[in-house]
This record gives sequence, structure tokens and C-alpha cells, in this order.
Amino acid sequence: MTTASMPITFAHKVFPGLIASATVAAAATFLSQHYGAPVMLFALLLGMSMNFLSQDGKCMPGIELAAKQLLRLGVALLGLRITVGQIAALGWLPVALVVGSVACTIAVGWALARLSGFKAPFGVLTGGSVAICGASAALAISTVLPNHPLRERATLFTVISVSALSTMAMVVYPMLAHAMGWSDHQTGIFLGATIHDVAQVVGAGYGVSQEAGDIATVVKLMRVAMLMPVIVLIAFVNRKHRAADEPKAVLLPWFVSAFVALMLIGSMGWVPANVQSLGNELSRWCLVIAIAAIGVKTHMKELTTVGIKPVLLMLGETVFLAALVATVLVWSSHLA
Repeated sequence: MTTASMPITFAHKVFPGLIASATVAAAATFLSQHYGAPVMLFALLLGMSMNFLSQDGKCMPGIELAAKQLLRLGVALLGLRITVGQIAALGWLPVALVVGSVACTIAVGWALARLSGFKAPFGVLTGGSVAICGASAALAISTVLPNHPLRERATLFTVISVSALSTMAMVVYPMLAHAMGWSDHQTGIFLGATIHDVAQVVGAGYGVSQEAGDIATVVKLMRVAMLMPVIVLIAFVNRKHRAADEPKAVLLPWFVSAFVALMLIGSMGWVPANVQSLGNELSRWCLVIAIAAIGVKTHMKELTTVGIKPVLLMLGETVFLAALVATVLVWSSHLA
């Protein structure tokens, strides 16, 4: 085989699986736009219904590429959503609240996982998905966790659960904020700091008011920004605790470097609005295609064996995060 023919051969090899994953992602997007449910959840469920494709040797190379490389590209492009100015404009309280709540929720996830008999990485995975940005965080964190035969199954379960919990929170949390008598400003902070996925934050926030929606979106993007230091820390810890005969993990994965670079470039105003919009849309498609591919690779029977304990674990993390943020908001209102 000549060097010139290698790219053509590779493209021919991955094309069937990529097209299959992209088709599932397109169907999930259509259903999400028409029925209002999370696109990630639709992508997972549709992907699992197409599991027979994982038995087809022709499709597997493209499905693997979508589940791994497109996932990393989608995470990197998330950096285009955030600017340093957006974070600074809200003042110190939301920043401290986001940093503290992310750290505490991941720590609680780790502790609850150990108490429940799970391995610590599963608690970090679920806690990180609840604390940062739902399905996107779960997919990103899973890439730097130690290799394990059940890692993809754990990631899939986490994405399904966090998407369902995020949809429930989108409905329940605005009513909770109203019952607490919070202003639109406080409500925006609460929604942005507690709901898992960006889409549900936007839906809940702008369902209350324009001000609540704007604040909720910026606070949520601050949580997305926490994805970078969390991934770096997890990669560092795993690098130090790997067995001597295992290859060391890269301390700073390329997609994390790209995430930071894009965030800084966007903060400097060097990215035109249309390019930023295109990047955000490309990021979304990469992540949806990736989760569709992960769904295709997963056997439905495997998910029925997880039991009730993992569900209670994620529910506990979600309740903890909401209670922590609500407590801080009540405390800060008394100080004002």
C-alpha cells in the first residue's frame, strides 16, 4: 500500500460507522427539536436500538472513531462558549459558589460511591457530571479515567441518568425558586448553578424571565469552564497512581489544551460571532454523534444489571448540589 492511498483506505474503513452514527444523531436532533426532550437522551436510546450495527465488522471502525475522537473534538470546542469577561461580570459570589459547589459535589460523589461499594472513579464520574455540565462532562471525564472493562457502561449509565435528572430539574427548580421567594437575579444563579445540562438551564431560566435566563446561562458557562481544571486534576491523579507496567497518561490531553486556548482566544474578542456560533454547533454535533456511537456499542441487557444503588447515588449528588446552592443563596440574602 502506498503512502498516498493510506488516507483513502482509512476513510473507506471508517465511513460506514461514521455515517451510521451521524444518522442516529440526526434523528435524535429531529426528535429533540419537535418533542423538547434532551437530544443526548434521544441519541443514547436510538443508538442502543441500533446495537446490531456493533456486530457488523464494517461499521465498528467508524463507530469507535466517533465514540472517541469526535468526543474529544466536541469537548475542545466547548471552550468557544465561555469568556473571562462573562465570568468577571457576575462578581465574586457566583464564582466562589461555582468553584465551591463543583469541588464539594465531586467530593461527595467520591465519598458516596465508596460508601455504596463502588470504585472511586465511578463517584468522580457521576459527581463531575452533576457538578459541571451533565452529559458533556461525563463524556469528557470518562476519557481521563483509568481503563476498565466497565468504563463505557458506567459512562452510558451516567449520561442517561444525568439527562433524565436535568429534565426533571428544569421543571421542578423554577417552582422551587418561586416558592423560596427569590428575585430573578437569585433564581438565575440558582438555576445556572444546579441544573445539569446547558439546554435545560436555558429553558428553565428564560422560562422565568429574560434576566433570570441571562444570569443562569452565564453561571452555567462558568460551570462548564470548571471542566478544564477538573480534567487536568483527574489526569494528574491517575498518572501518579497507575501501575508501574502501565503507560502513563498524558498530563494535559490535547482536547483540554484546545479547550483552554479557544476560551482565551474568545475572551480576547478574536473570534467573530458567526465563527463562534459555527463552533458551538459543531461541538454539539460532535458530542451528539459520539454519544450515539457509544449507544450503538452498548447492549441494553448490560444496563438492566446496574441496580438501584447507582440511581440513588446520582440522585443524592443532585439533591446535595441543590441544597448547597440554596443554602448559600439564603445565607447571602441575609447578609445583604
